[in-house]
Amino acid sequence: MTNVATPDPKRRALGKGLDSLIPRAHPAPTGEAEGGKPREIPIDQIDPNPFQTRSQVNQEQLAELAASIAANGVVQPVLVRPLANGRFQLIAGERRWRASQLAGKTTVPAMLRQVSDEQAMEITIVENLQRADLNPMEQARAFERLGREFHMTQEQIAQRTGKDRATVANFLRLLKLPSGVQKRVETGELTFGHARALLALEHAEEMEKAVQRIAALSMSVRQTENYVQGLIDPSHRRKKEPKAEPPIDPNVRDAQEQLQRALGLKVTIDDHDGRGKVIIEYARLEDFDALLERLTGE
Repeated sequence: MTNVATPDPKRRALGKGLDSLIPRAHPAPTGEAEGGKPREIPIDQIDPNPFQTRSQVNQEQLAELAASIAANGVVQPVLVRPLANGRFQLIAGERRWRASQLAGKTTVPAMLRQVSDEQAMEITIVENLQRADLNPMEQARAFERLGREFHMTQEQIAQRTGKDRATVANFLRLLKLPSGVQKRVETGELTFGHARALLALEHAEEMEKAVQRIAALSMSVRQTENYVQGLIDPSHRRKKEPKAEPPIDPNVRDAQEQLQRALGLKVTIDDHDGRGKVIIEYARLEDFDALLERLTGE
């Protein structure tokens, strides 16, 4: 792909906002974007964004946006860059572009900017991050792509995206998950917290087997952490498991049931070789008063 401009080495981090990444377009031969004002561009002259990091699109929300655009038009222009062949490439605003097509629009308001491949990719990532549209796996792949295609270190990725280095590292670790587990994270069946807990396991087979149980029992993140820790260290699991109740002597159980029927309250007999205690539970003062009358005869 032909770069239209070289990156500005003095650009600020993505966390500073999109404006810090988007240089103003220089006057183009065709006169587009003069003065930085949006212009109406035919939708069929805009090519999709090759750097798009979002793989999941909510069709219901897209339809709602299309209905709004049909009634009110596009409130915020999309962002495009001019190509050498006279067409345009989308940088930001894919949902608005798609929804405009659904709404039957032939043109869409667009701002033109001359940016490099690297800038276009960074703008795409930050727009999605700021809108919270990316699931954890999409974010992980976006960070990995910055490192692979633009040879950025984790520290550089963190600076460009306004994240801290630990966050970037944690997302990148998700790429070590088996593809089946990654898919569950993409669909929202597993959260980022579930995925991080699973990474403590060494082998893909262990992770996939653990996920089946986690999903079957609808485990929370904390439960998943304890479950995974138990797989790694069985002694941890034993500590977390409740101790089994000692068997009750049949005669004690029978006496316990008789008392419960007679008093109408829960009764527990704690017997140890003929010595112990009888516990009678009540939930209301009325129950206690009735019990007192029965025991005292008053």
